[in-house]
Amino acid sequence: MKKMQITQATVPEGVIDLGIGQPQVDLLPLDKMNLAWGHQLKQANPEILQYGLQQGDARLRRELAGFLTQAYNNAVGPESLLVTGGISQALDLICTLLTRPGDTIIVEEPSYFLALRIFRDHHLNIVGTPMDEDGLIIPALEERVKQYQPKLVYTIPVYHNPAGVTLPVQRRADLVRLSTRYDFLIVADEVYQLLSYADTPPPPMAFFDTAERVVSLGSFSKIMAPGLRLGWMHAQQQILEPFWMCGLLDSGGGSNPFNAAIVSSAIELGLLQENLLHLKKTYTTRRDVLCRAINEHLPGLKFNQPDGGFFVWAELAGRMDAERILEKALRHDMGFQPGVRFSSMNGLGSFLRLCFAYYAEKDLVEGVARLALAIEK
Repeated sequence: MKKMQITQATVPEGVIDLGIGQPQVDLLPLDKMNLAWGHQLKQANPEILQYGLQQGDARLRRELAGFLTQAYNNAVGPESLLVTGGISQALDLICTLLTRPGDTIIVEEPSYFLALRIFRDHHLNIVGTPMDEDGLIIPALEERVKQYQPKLVYTIPVYHNPAGVTLPVQRRADLVRLSTRYDFLIVADEVYQLLSYADTPPPPMAFFDTAERVVSLGSFSKIMAPGLRLGWMHAQQQILEPFWMCGLLDSGGGSNPFNAAIVSSAIELGLLQENLLHLKKTYTTRRDVLCRAINEHLPGLKFNQPDGGFFVWAELAGRMDAERILEKALRHDMGFQPGVRFSSMNGLGSFLRLCFAYYAEKDLVEGVARLALAIEK
């Protein structure tokens, strides 16, 4: 009988696909989920099987607020949190409630390719704006804001996917000032905020908000497990209130109240923090191994070692076409994400993204060696 596919990423045996941007299955904390579930069972509370609050499980928001307050070293209140079904659902909700087809959204060039797909699904006019080694270039963004008058600016300000860069404090403050001056909402995708491997990054964009212009998005997908389908919006309460009343959350009784109850126990028992520390240690090692392998096997590949997140963003020498290199790499049983997939302007053809989260150290080294063979031939 043919094996049934039950996960999104299914890689043929022997293939090393460094394009997969997910945690390795062995890193998913089944033991901790069992402990959290057992903690919930002992409470014998049938309400976790009922429709939940539109803004999300009250206990999860309380536990999450406490956890984030410690992690960010800044106060987060439960009233400033809305539980979502992950960042993808949050982006879809934002587009549904706050935009109409034909509205403009400005995104970084490059930007997360699945976010771009969500924006296209809502028939938004997507305009790219350039980045440098510190993220968004504010003067260039202002030029585009003046020209296109966007409803939203979507940014990944910390450990950017794919570029790995982090927006400095001054640029964050400048971005918020722009949003006030030109009347747009900042949607900050901060899924990697807690996965830092060096210095602590600046606090989330929501802490820079002075005029109800910022929604920060977080998720348990990268710090616990993607299958939980849980995340959060972090914003001033006035921004969140329209989402409480939307049809999806009102009819559905909030986002995943059953899973929310289990995750609240995981936070209360210290399991989330324990898992996060383990992931940071593991990913730091894997990042270092991948970067050393690139330096050894591909000295001509231009890249910067990221301080957090999942990815290394690299540029091929001589403006080589990454999609053509991918065709050759696949013949060596190796894959990656070509840069053009992250472009809103069909550019970035000589760039590629490599992920160090899905494979153990030995496979990371072997994957880079296979990539080197594809580039050399």
